[in-house]
Amino acid sequence: MSLRRRSRAILFTAATATLAATTGCADVEGLQSDGDLGTARAPRTLWKDIRPDPPAPGQQPGTATVVPGLAKVPGLSMRGVNAVDVVRADITAANTADAGTGRLVDPRAIQRIALCTQAVDGGPDCPVRPAVLADVTGNGTEELITALDIDGRVSELRVYTVQDDGTIARILSRRGVLEGVEVAAEHLAVREPTSNPKKVSISDYVWDPEAGIMNLSQLTLDECPNQGDTSPCPLPGTGTGTGTG
Repeated sequence: MSLRRRSRAILFTAATATLAATTGCADVEGLQSDGDLGTARAPRTLWKDIRPDPPAPGQQPGTATVVPGLAKVPGLSMRGVNAVDVVRADITAANTADAGTGRLVDPRAIQRIALCTQAVDGGPDCPVRPAVLADVTGNGTEELITALDIDGRVSELRVYTVQDDGTIARILSRRGVLEGVEVAAEHLAVREPTSNPKKVSISDYVWDPEAGIMNLSQLTLDECPNQGDTSPCPLPGTGTGTGTG
């Protein structure tokens, strides 16, 4: 081989090695780039000097709340208890306690509950959902599960139990967009939309015998089978988004 051909061969080999080193790994389809792996950065704490005020008396989380103004329940059974009366008493007391600020109940709830008549079911315009009786405390007696629909989207979910002295106490209260509610044993699962149309959040509440309430035990995300459709994500195995509540 001449000196000129040997020099060209050396230059070609060197150039090929340099190209492979700079572009990444090679496979059967050719050279592949690993891309920019980015730079690891430590999280930044925002507003570290600002803290919320502690809850006011009577607003501490983690406690059951006796609903005032209701007669004691004979036989400690929720069967026969008027759900509209319970929700009306609860909403009225909560609205008075938070002075309409919305901390405990949506300020519009008073106007909404006023649509209910003295009929057993509250009448045709009553926004209180039909009561569901289910044992979520595991003590063999049924609790009352219902919700007050504030508008076409937001609702106030409520769960009530009868205490040993016959008083009715609220053991779960939450405001949200109830795309689905499921109950099983001592679990209550609430499905709600997220900012991602492909995801739905599931809040799983479980009876806490020490606290005497239903506590949030797990918060997960699930795939929404509608993939961005405006209709609600159906519950597993039901094909609807109305749920139990």
